[in-house]
Amino acid sequence: MPCQYPALTPEQRKELSDIAHRIVAPGKGMLAADESTSIIAKWLQSIGTENRGKSKANDDGHSSKVIKDKGGIVGIKVDKGVVPLSGINGETTTQGMDGLSECCAQYKKDRADFAKWHYNGIVPIVEPEILPDGEHNLKSCQYITVCQYTLAAVYKALSDHHIYLEGTLLKPKMVTPGHACTQKYSHEEIAMATVTALQQIVPPVVTGNTFLSGGQSEEDASINLSAINTCPLHKPWTLTSSYSQALQASILKTWDGKKENVKATQEEYIKRATAKLLKASILQVESQELQPESLCL
Repeated sequence: MPCQYPALTPEQRKELSDIAHRIVAPGKGMLAADESTSIIAKWLQSIGTENRGKSKANDDGHSSKVIKDKGGIVGIKVDKGVVPLSGINGETTTQGMDGLSECCAQYKKDRADFAKWHYNGIVPIVEPEILPDGEHNLKSCQYITVCQYTLAAVYKALSDHHIYLEGTLLKPKMVTPGHACTQKYSHEEIAMATVTALQQIVPPVVTGNTFLSGGQSEEDASINLSAINTCPLHKPWTLTSSYSQALQASILKTWDGKKENVKATQEEYIKRATAKLLKASILQVESQELQPESLCL
């Protein structure tokens, strides 16, 4: 398939690669806050708080500016969600594809550096997700992860479209049994299945894998990530987290929608993020204080 866009310049390649490496630097991870407004509203309702829309910092500056000024990296959700596909029962289609390139160019000017699309100098976070619903066992999940339905198809498409893989990150789900599966597996078995699946398909030049928590509890998400990083199999990519609810559940509970709980909430976030990264054994620089980097998606 011919390339639809001009080849990247060496400078553009370096920028994409540098951003990707910063996101998965030792001791760093991602906070995925890309839920729809309806899901966010449900979470806030659970603590008796109203969803008020756009996030602002205390000094009336945009939260993205605050994150960037503190050395973090900001991403953005650029599509407009999914809607039912006309004439097909149960299928959906993504909104917001028209004008996506122009939108990403503006987001880049607004200091965003990554998203789930690959336009205008924005690092793409590639996210093929396998839902945890069902009775499938660990072996079945591993097979589906690798076969033509998911990772194999994803990297075939990326190759067809001449995507610069060194400037990308994969956001996979860990290989885990379905929620309704009656067989129990150890964290080490989950780690072996996950790394084996990635070995079979993900090219070594990909900068990193930032795992989503996939419906796991905070504790399981931490322990499984630790087991993945300490797994004896060869891992040519950085393996870290891009967690959403697995980082936010205890934080919401601590905050409880009350202004006087803000400091305690910030401390809880640092504790949860630190636990993820320490247990993942990716803090490679000794004698340096761990400072989890805030990332918005």
